[in-house]
Amino acid sequence: MVKKLVVILGDQLSHNLAALKQADKANDLSVMAEVSDETGYVPHHPKKIVLILAAMRKFATQLRQEGWHVAYTQLEDAQNSGSLSGEVLRQAALAGTDQVVVTEPAEWRVIQAFEALPLHVTLLQDDRFIASHAEFDRWAEGRKALRMEYFYRDMRRKTGFLMEEGLPAGGKWNFDHDNRKAAPKDITYAGPKKFEPDALTQQVIDLVDRRFSDHFGTTEGFWFATDRSQALQALDRFIHDALVSFGDYQDAMLNDNKFLYHAFLSPYLNIGLLSPIEVCQAAEAAWQAGLAPLNAVEGFIRQIIGWREYMRGIYFHEGPDYTARNALNHSHPLPKFYWDGATKMNCLSKAVAQTHSEGYAHHIQRLMVTGNFALLAGIDPHAVHEWYLAVYVDAFEWVEAPNTIGMSQFADAGIIASKPYVSSGAYINRMSDYCKTCAYKVAQKTGESACPFNLLYWDFLLRNEEKFAKNPRMAQMYRTWARMDETRKETVLSDAAGFLTRLRKGDHV
Repeated sequence: MVKKLVVILGDQLSHNLAALKQADKANDLSVMAEVSDETGYVPHHPKKIVLILAAMRKFATQLRQEGWHVAYTQLEDAQNSGSLSGEVLRQAALAGTDQVVVTEPAEWRVIQAFEALPLHVTLLQDDRFIASHAEFDRWAEGRKALRMEYFYRDMRRKTGFLMEEGLPAGGKWNFDHDNRKAAPKDITYAGPKKFEPDALTQQVIDLVDRRFSDHFGTTEGFWFATDRSQALQALDRFIHDALVSFGDYQDAMLNDNKFLYHAFLSPYLNIGLLSPIEVCQAAEAAWQAGLAPLNAVEGFIRQIIGWREYMRGIYFHEGPDYTARNALNHSHPLPKFYWDGATKMNCLSKAVAQTHSEGYAHHIQRLMVTGNFALLAGIDPHAVHEWYLAVYVDAFEWVEAPNTIGMSQFADAGIIASKPYVSSGAYINRMSDYCKTCAYKVAQKTGESACPFNLLYWDFLLRNEEKFAKNPRMAQMYRTWARMDETRKETVLSDAAGFLTRLRKGDHV
């Protein structure tokens, strides 16, 4: 007789999962389910769906090989109810138990679905993360500003990564100032480790092609790791071949190189194939062995125990309404070129095309190209949020929403960012070669050929002057505007209004 159901979600593919660690192989039933509610609540990139379903099927096979009893529902099974709640209820009835244990889901909507079940559901803390909810809440209590940098320092102290006798290695907590180099002419890294789909993965690719061909993206050329062994190979490839230059060029962008020295490990971390601790240990060991410089290793570790943990902390600290926030009252629809890439702005066209083919763009492409434009153009932040959640293979709401709603779109009124992340075309030109082949001229400030980022930057600042003019990090830009010739001011704002009118009409801009 089954004592309880142990539910394992598609982003919990870890043998170190809390629900598995306290389960009984002999008497408990592990439940996994592929359901249409999860594949379709936003139109997920086909490669993301392939990654998760293939990894789930392989993980279920591993569990069975280790002696676990597993009830696994495939997407096209005739009896599939289409929802996680429905599958848990169905399996509970079949097993004759009302006891359910699940490691806490990473999204509010899934937590609420489990809490609404007419069963005895136990939610266990997800201890794969470094900071618990309670720990983050204690850190946040009483602070006027919840800045990641200070949380990150606490995580360094807690984990001991890059610490020497209680002090940060190299005498500084943060080497970000060293990590802003434009891309070199030659990239020596061939890119992330790629894997030829095996028979199981190919079956999933065929399934996704049948059911989700209308989603943004394609399964063509699928190469991701789909089990832990492959994910470890991907980690090893990055540590030995790319980490040495990751720091220097992590903010750079190139027309003809999608990955530069980036790791592409976040999808594997976010579904459980890798743990944050082991990834940081590998990076720290590379520094200790002289294989990578401190600025690269610190920058990499900061993204994991700093940003990743901080984003999760913010998501749960702020509550289920976080994704609905809209501090700047932006309401315009997402431009069509976010889906088809049909824009004369080369940086946006390249970022969208890459996202369509790979389900991936690195953090600066997301923040300072697609995110920057959406913020400058006054796009509804919830629409931006749903786009990011749909198109990126590593996007799960707990980490995507704070990055989008907070950091990228400033819709949370500054909980995460001390100022909006906006820039003119000059930043994009400095960090990429996009502008060299763009239809617009980055050096031109007004006129039909002017880079739209140049026009919209000033338009954004003027629209929001009451909110930001007294911000010490933005005051200089308002002083620059104040010194500008009145005729030029009028031209800039007129040209920006003209561009926005064409954008709203759906013209090819």
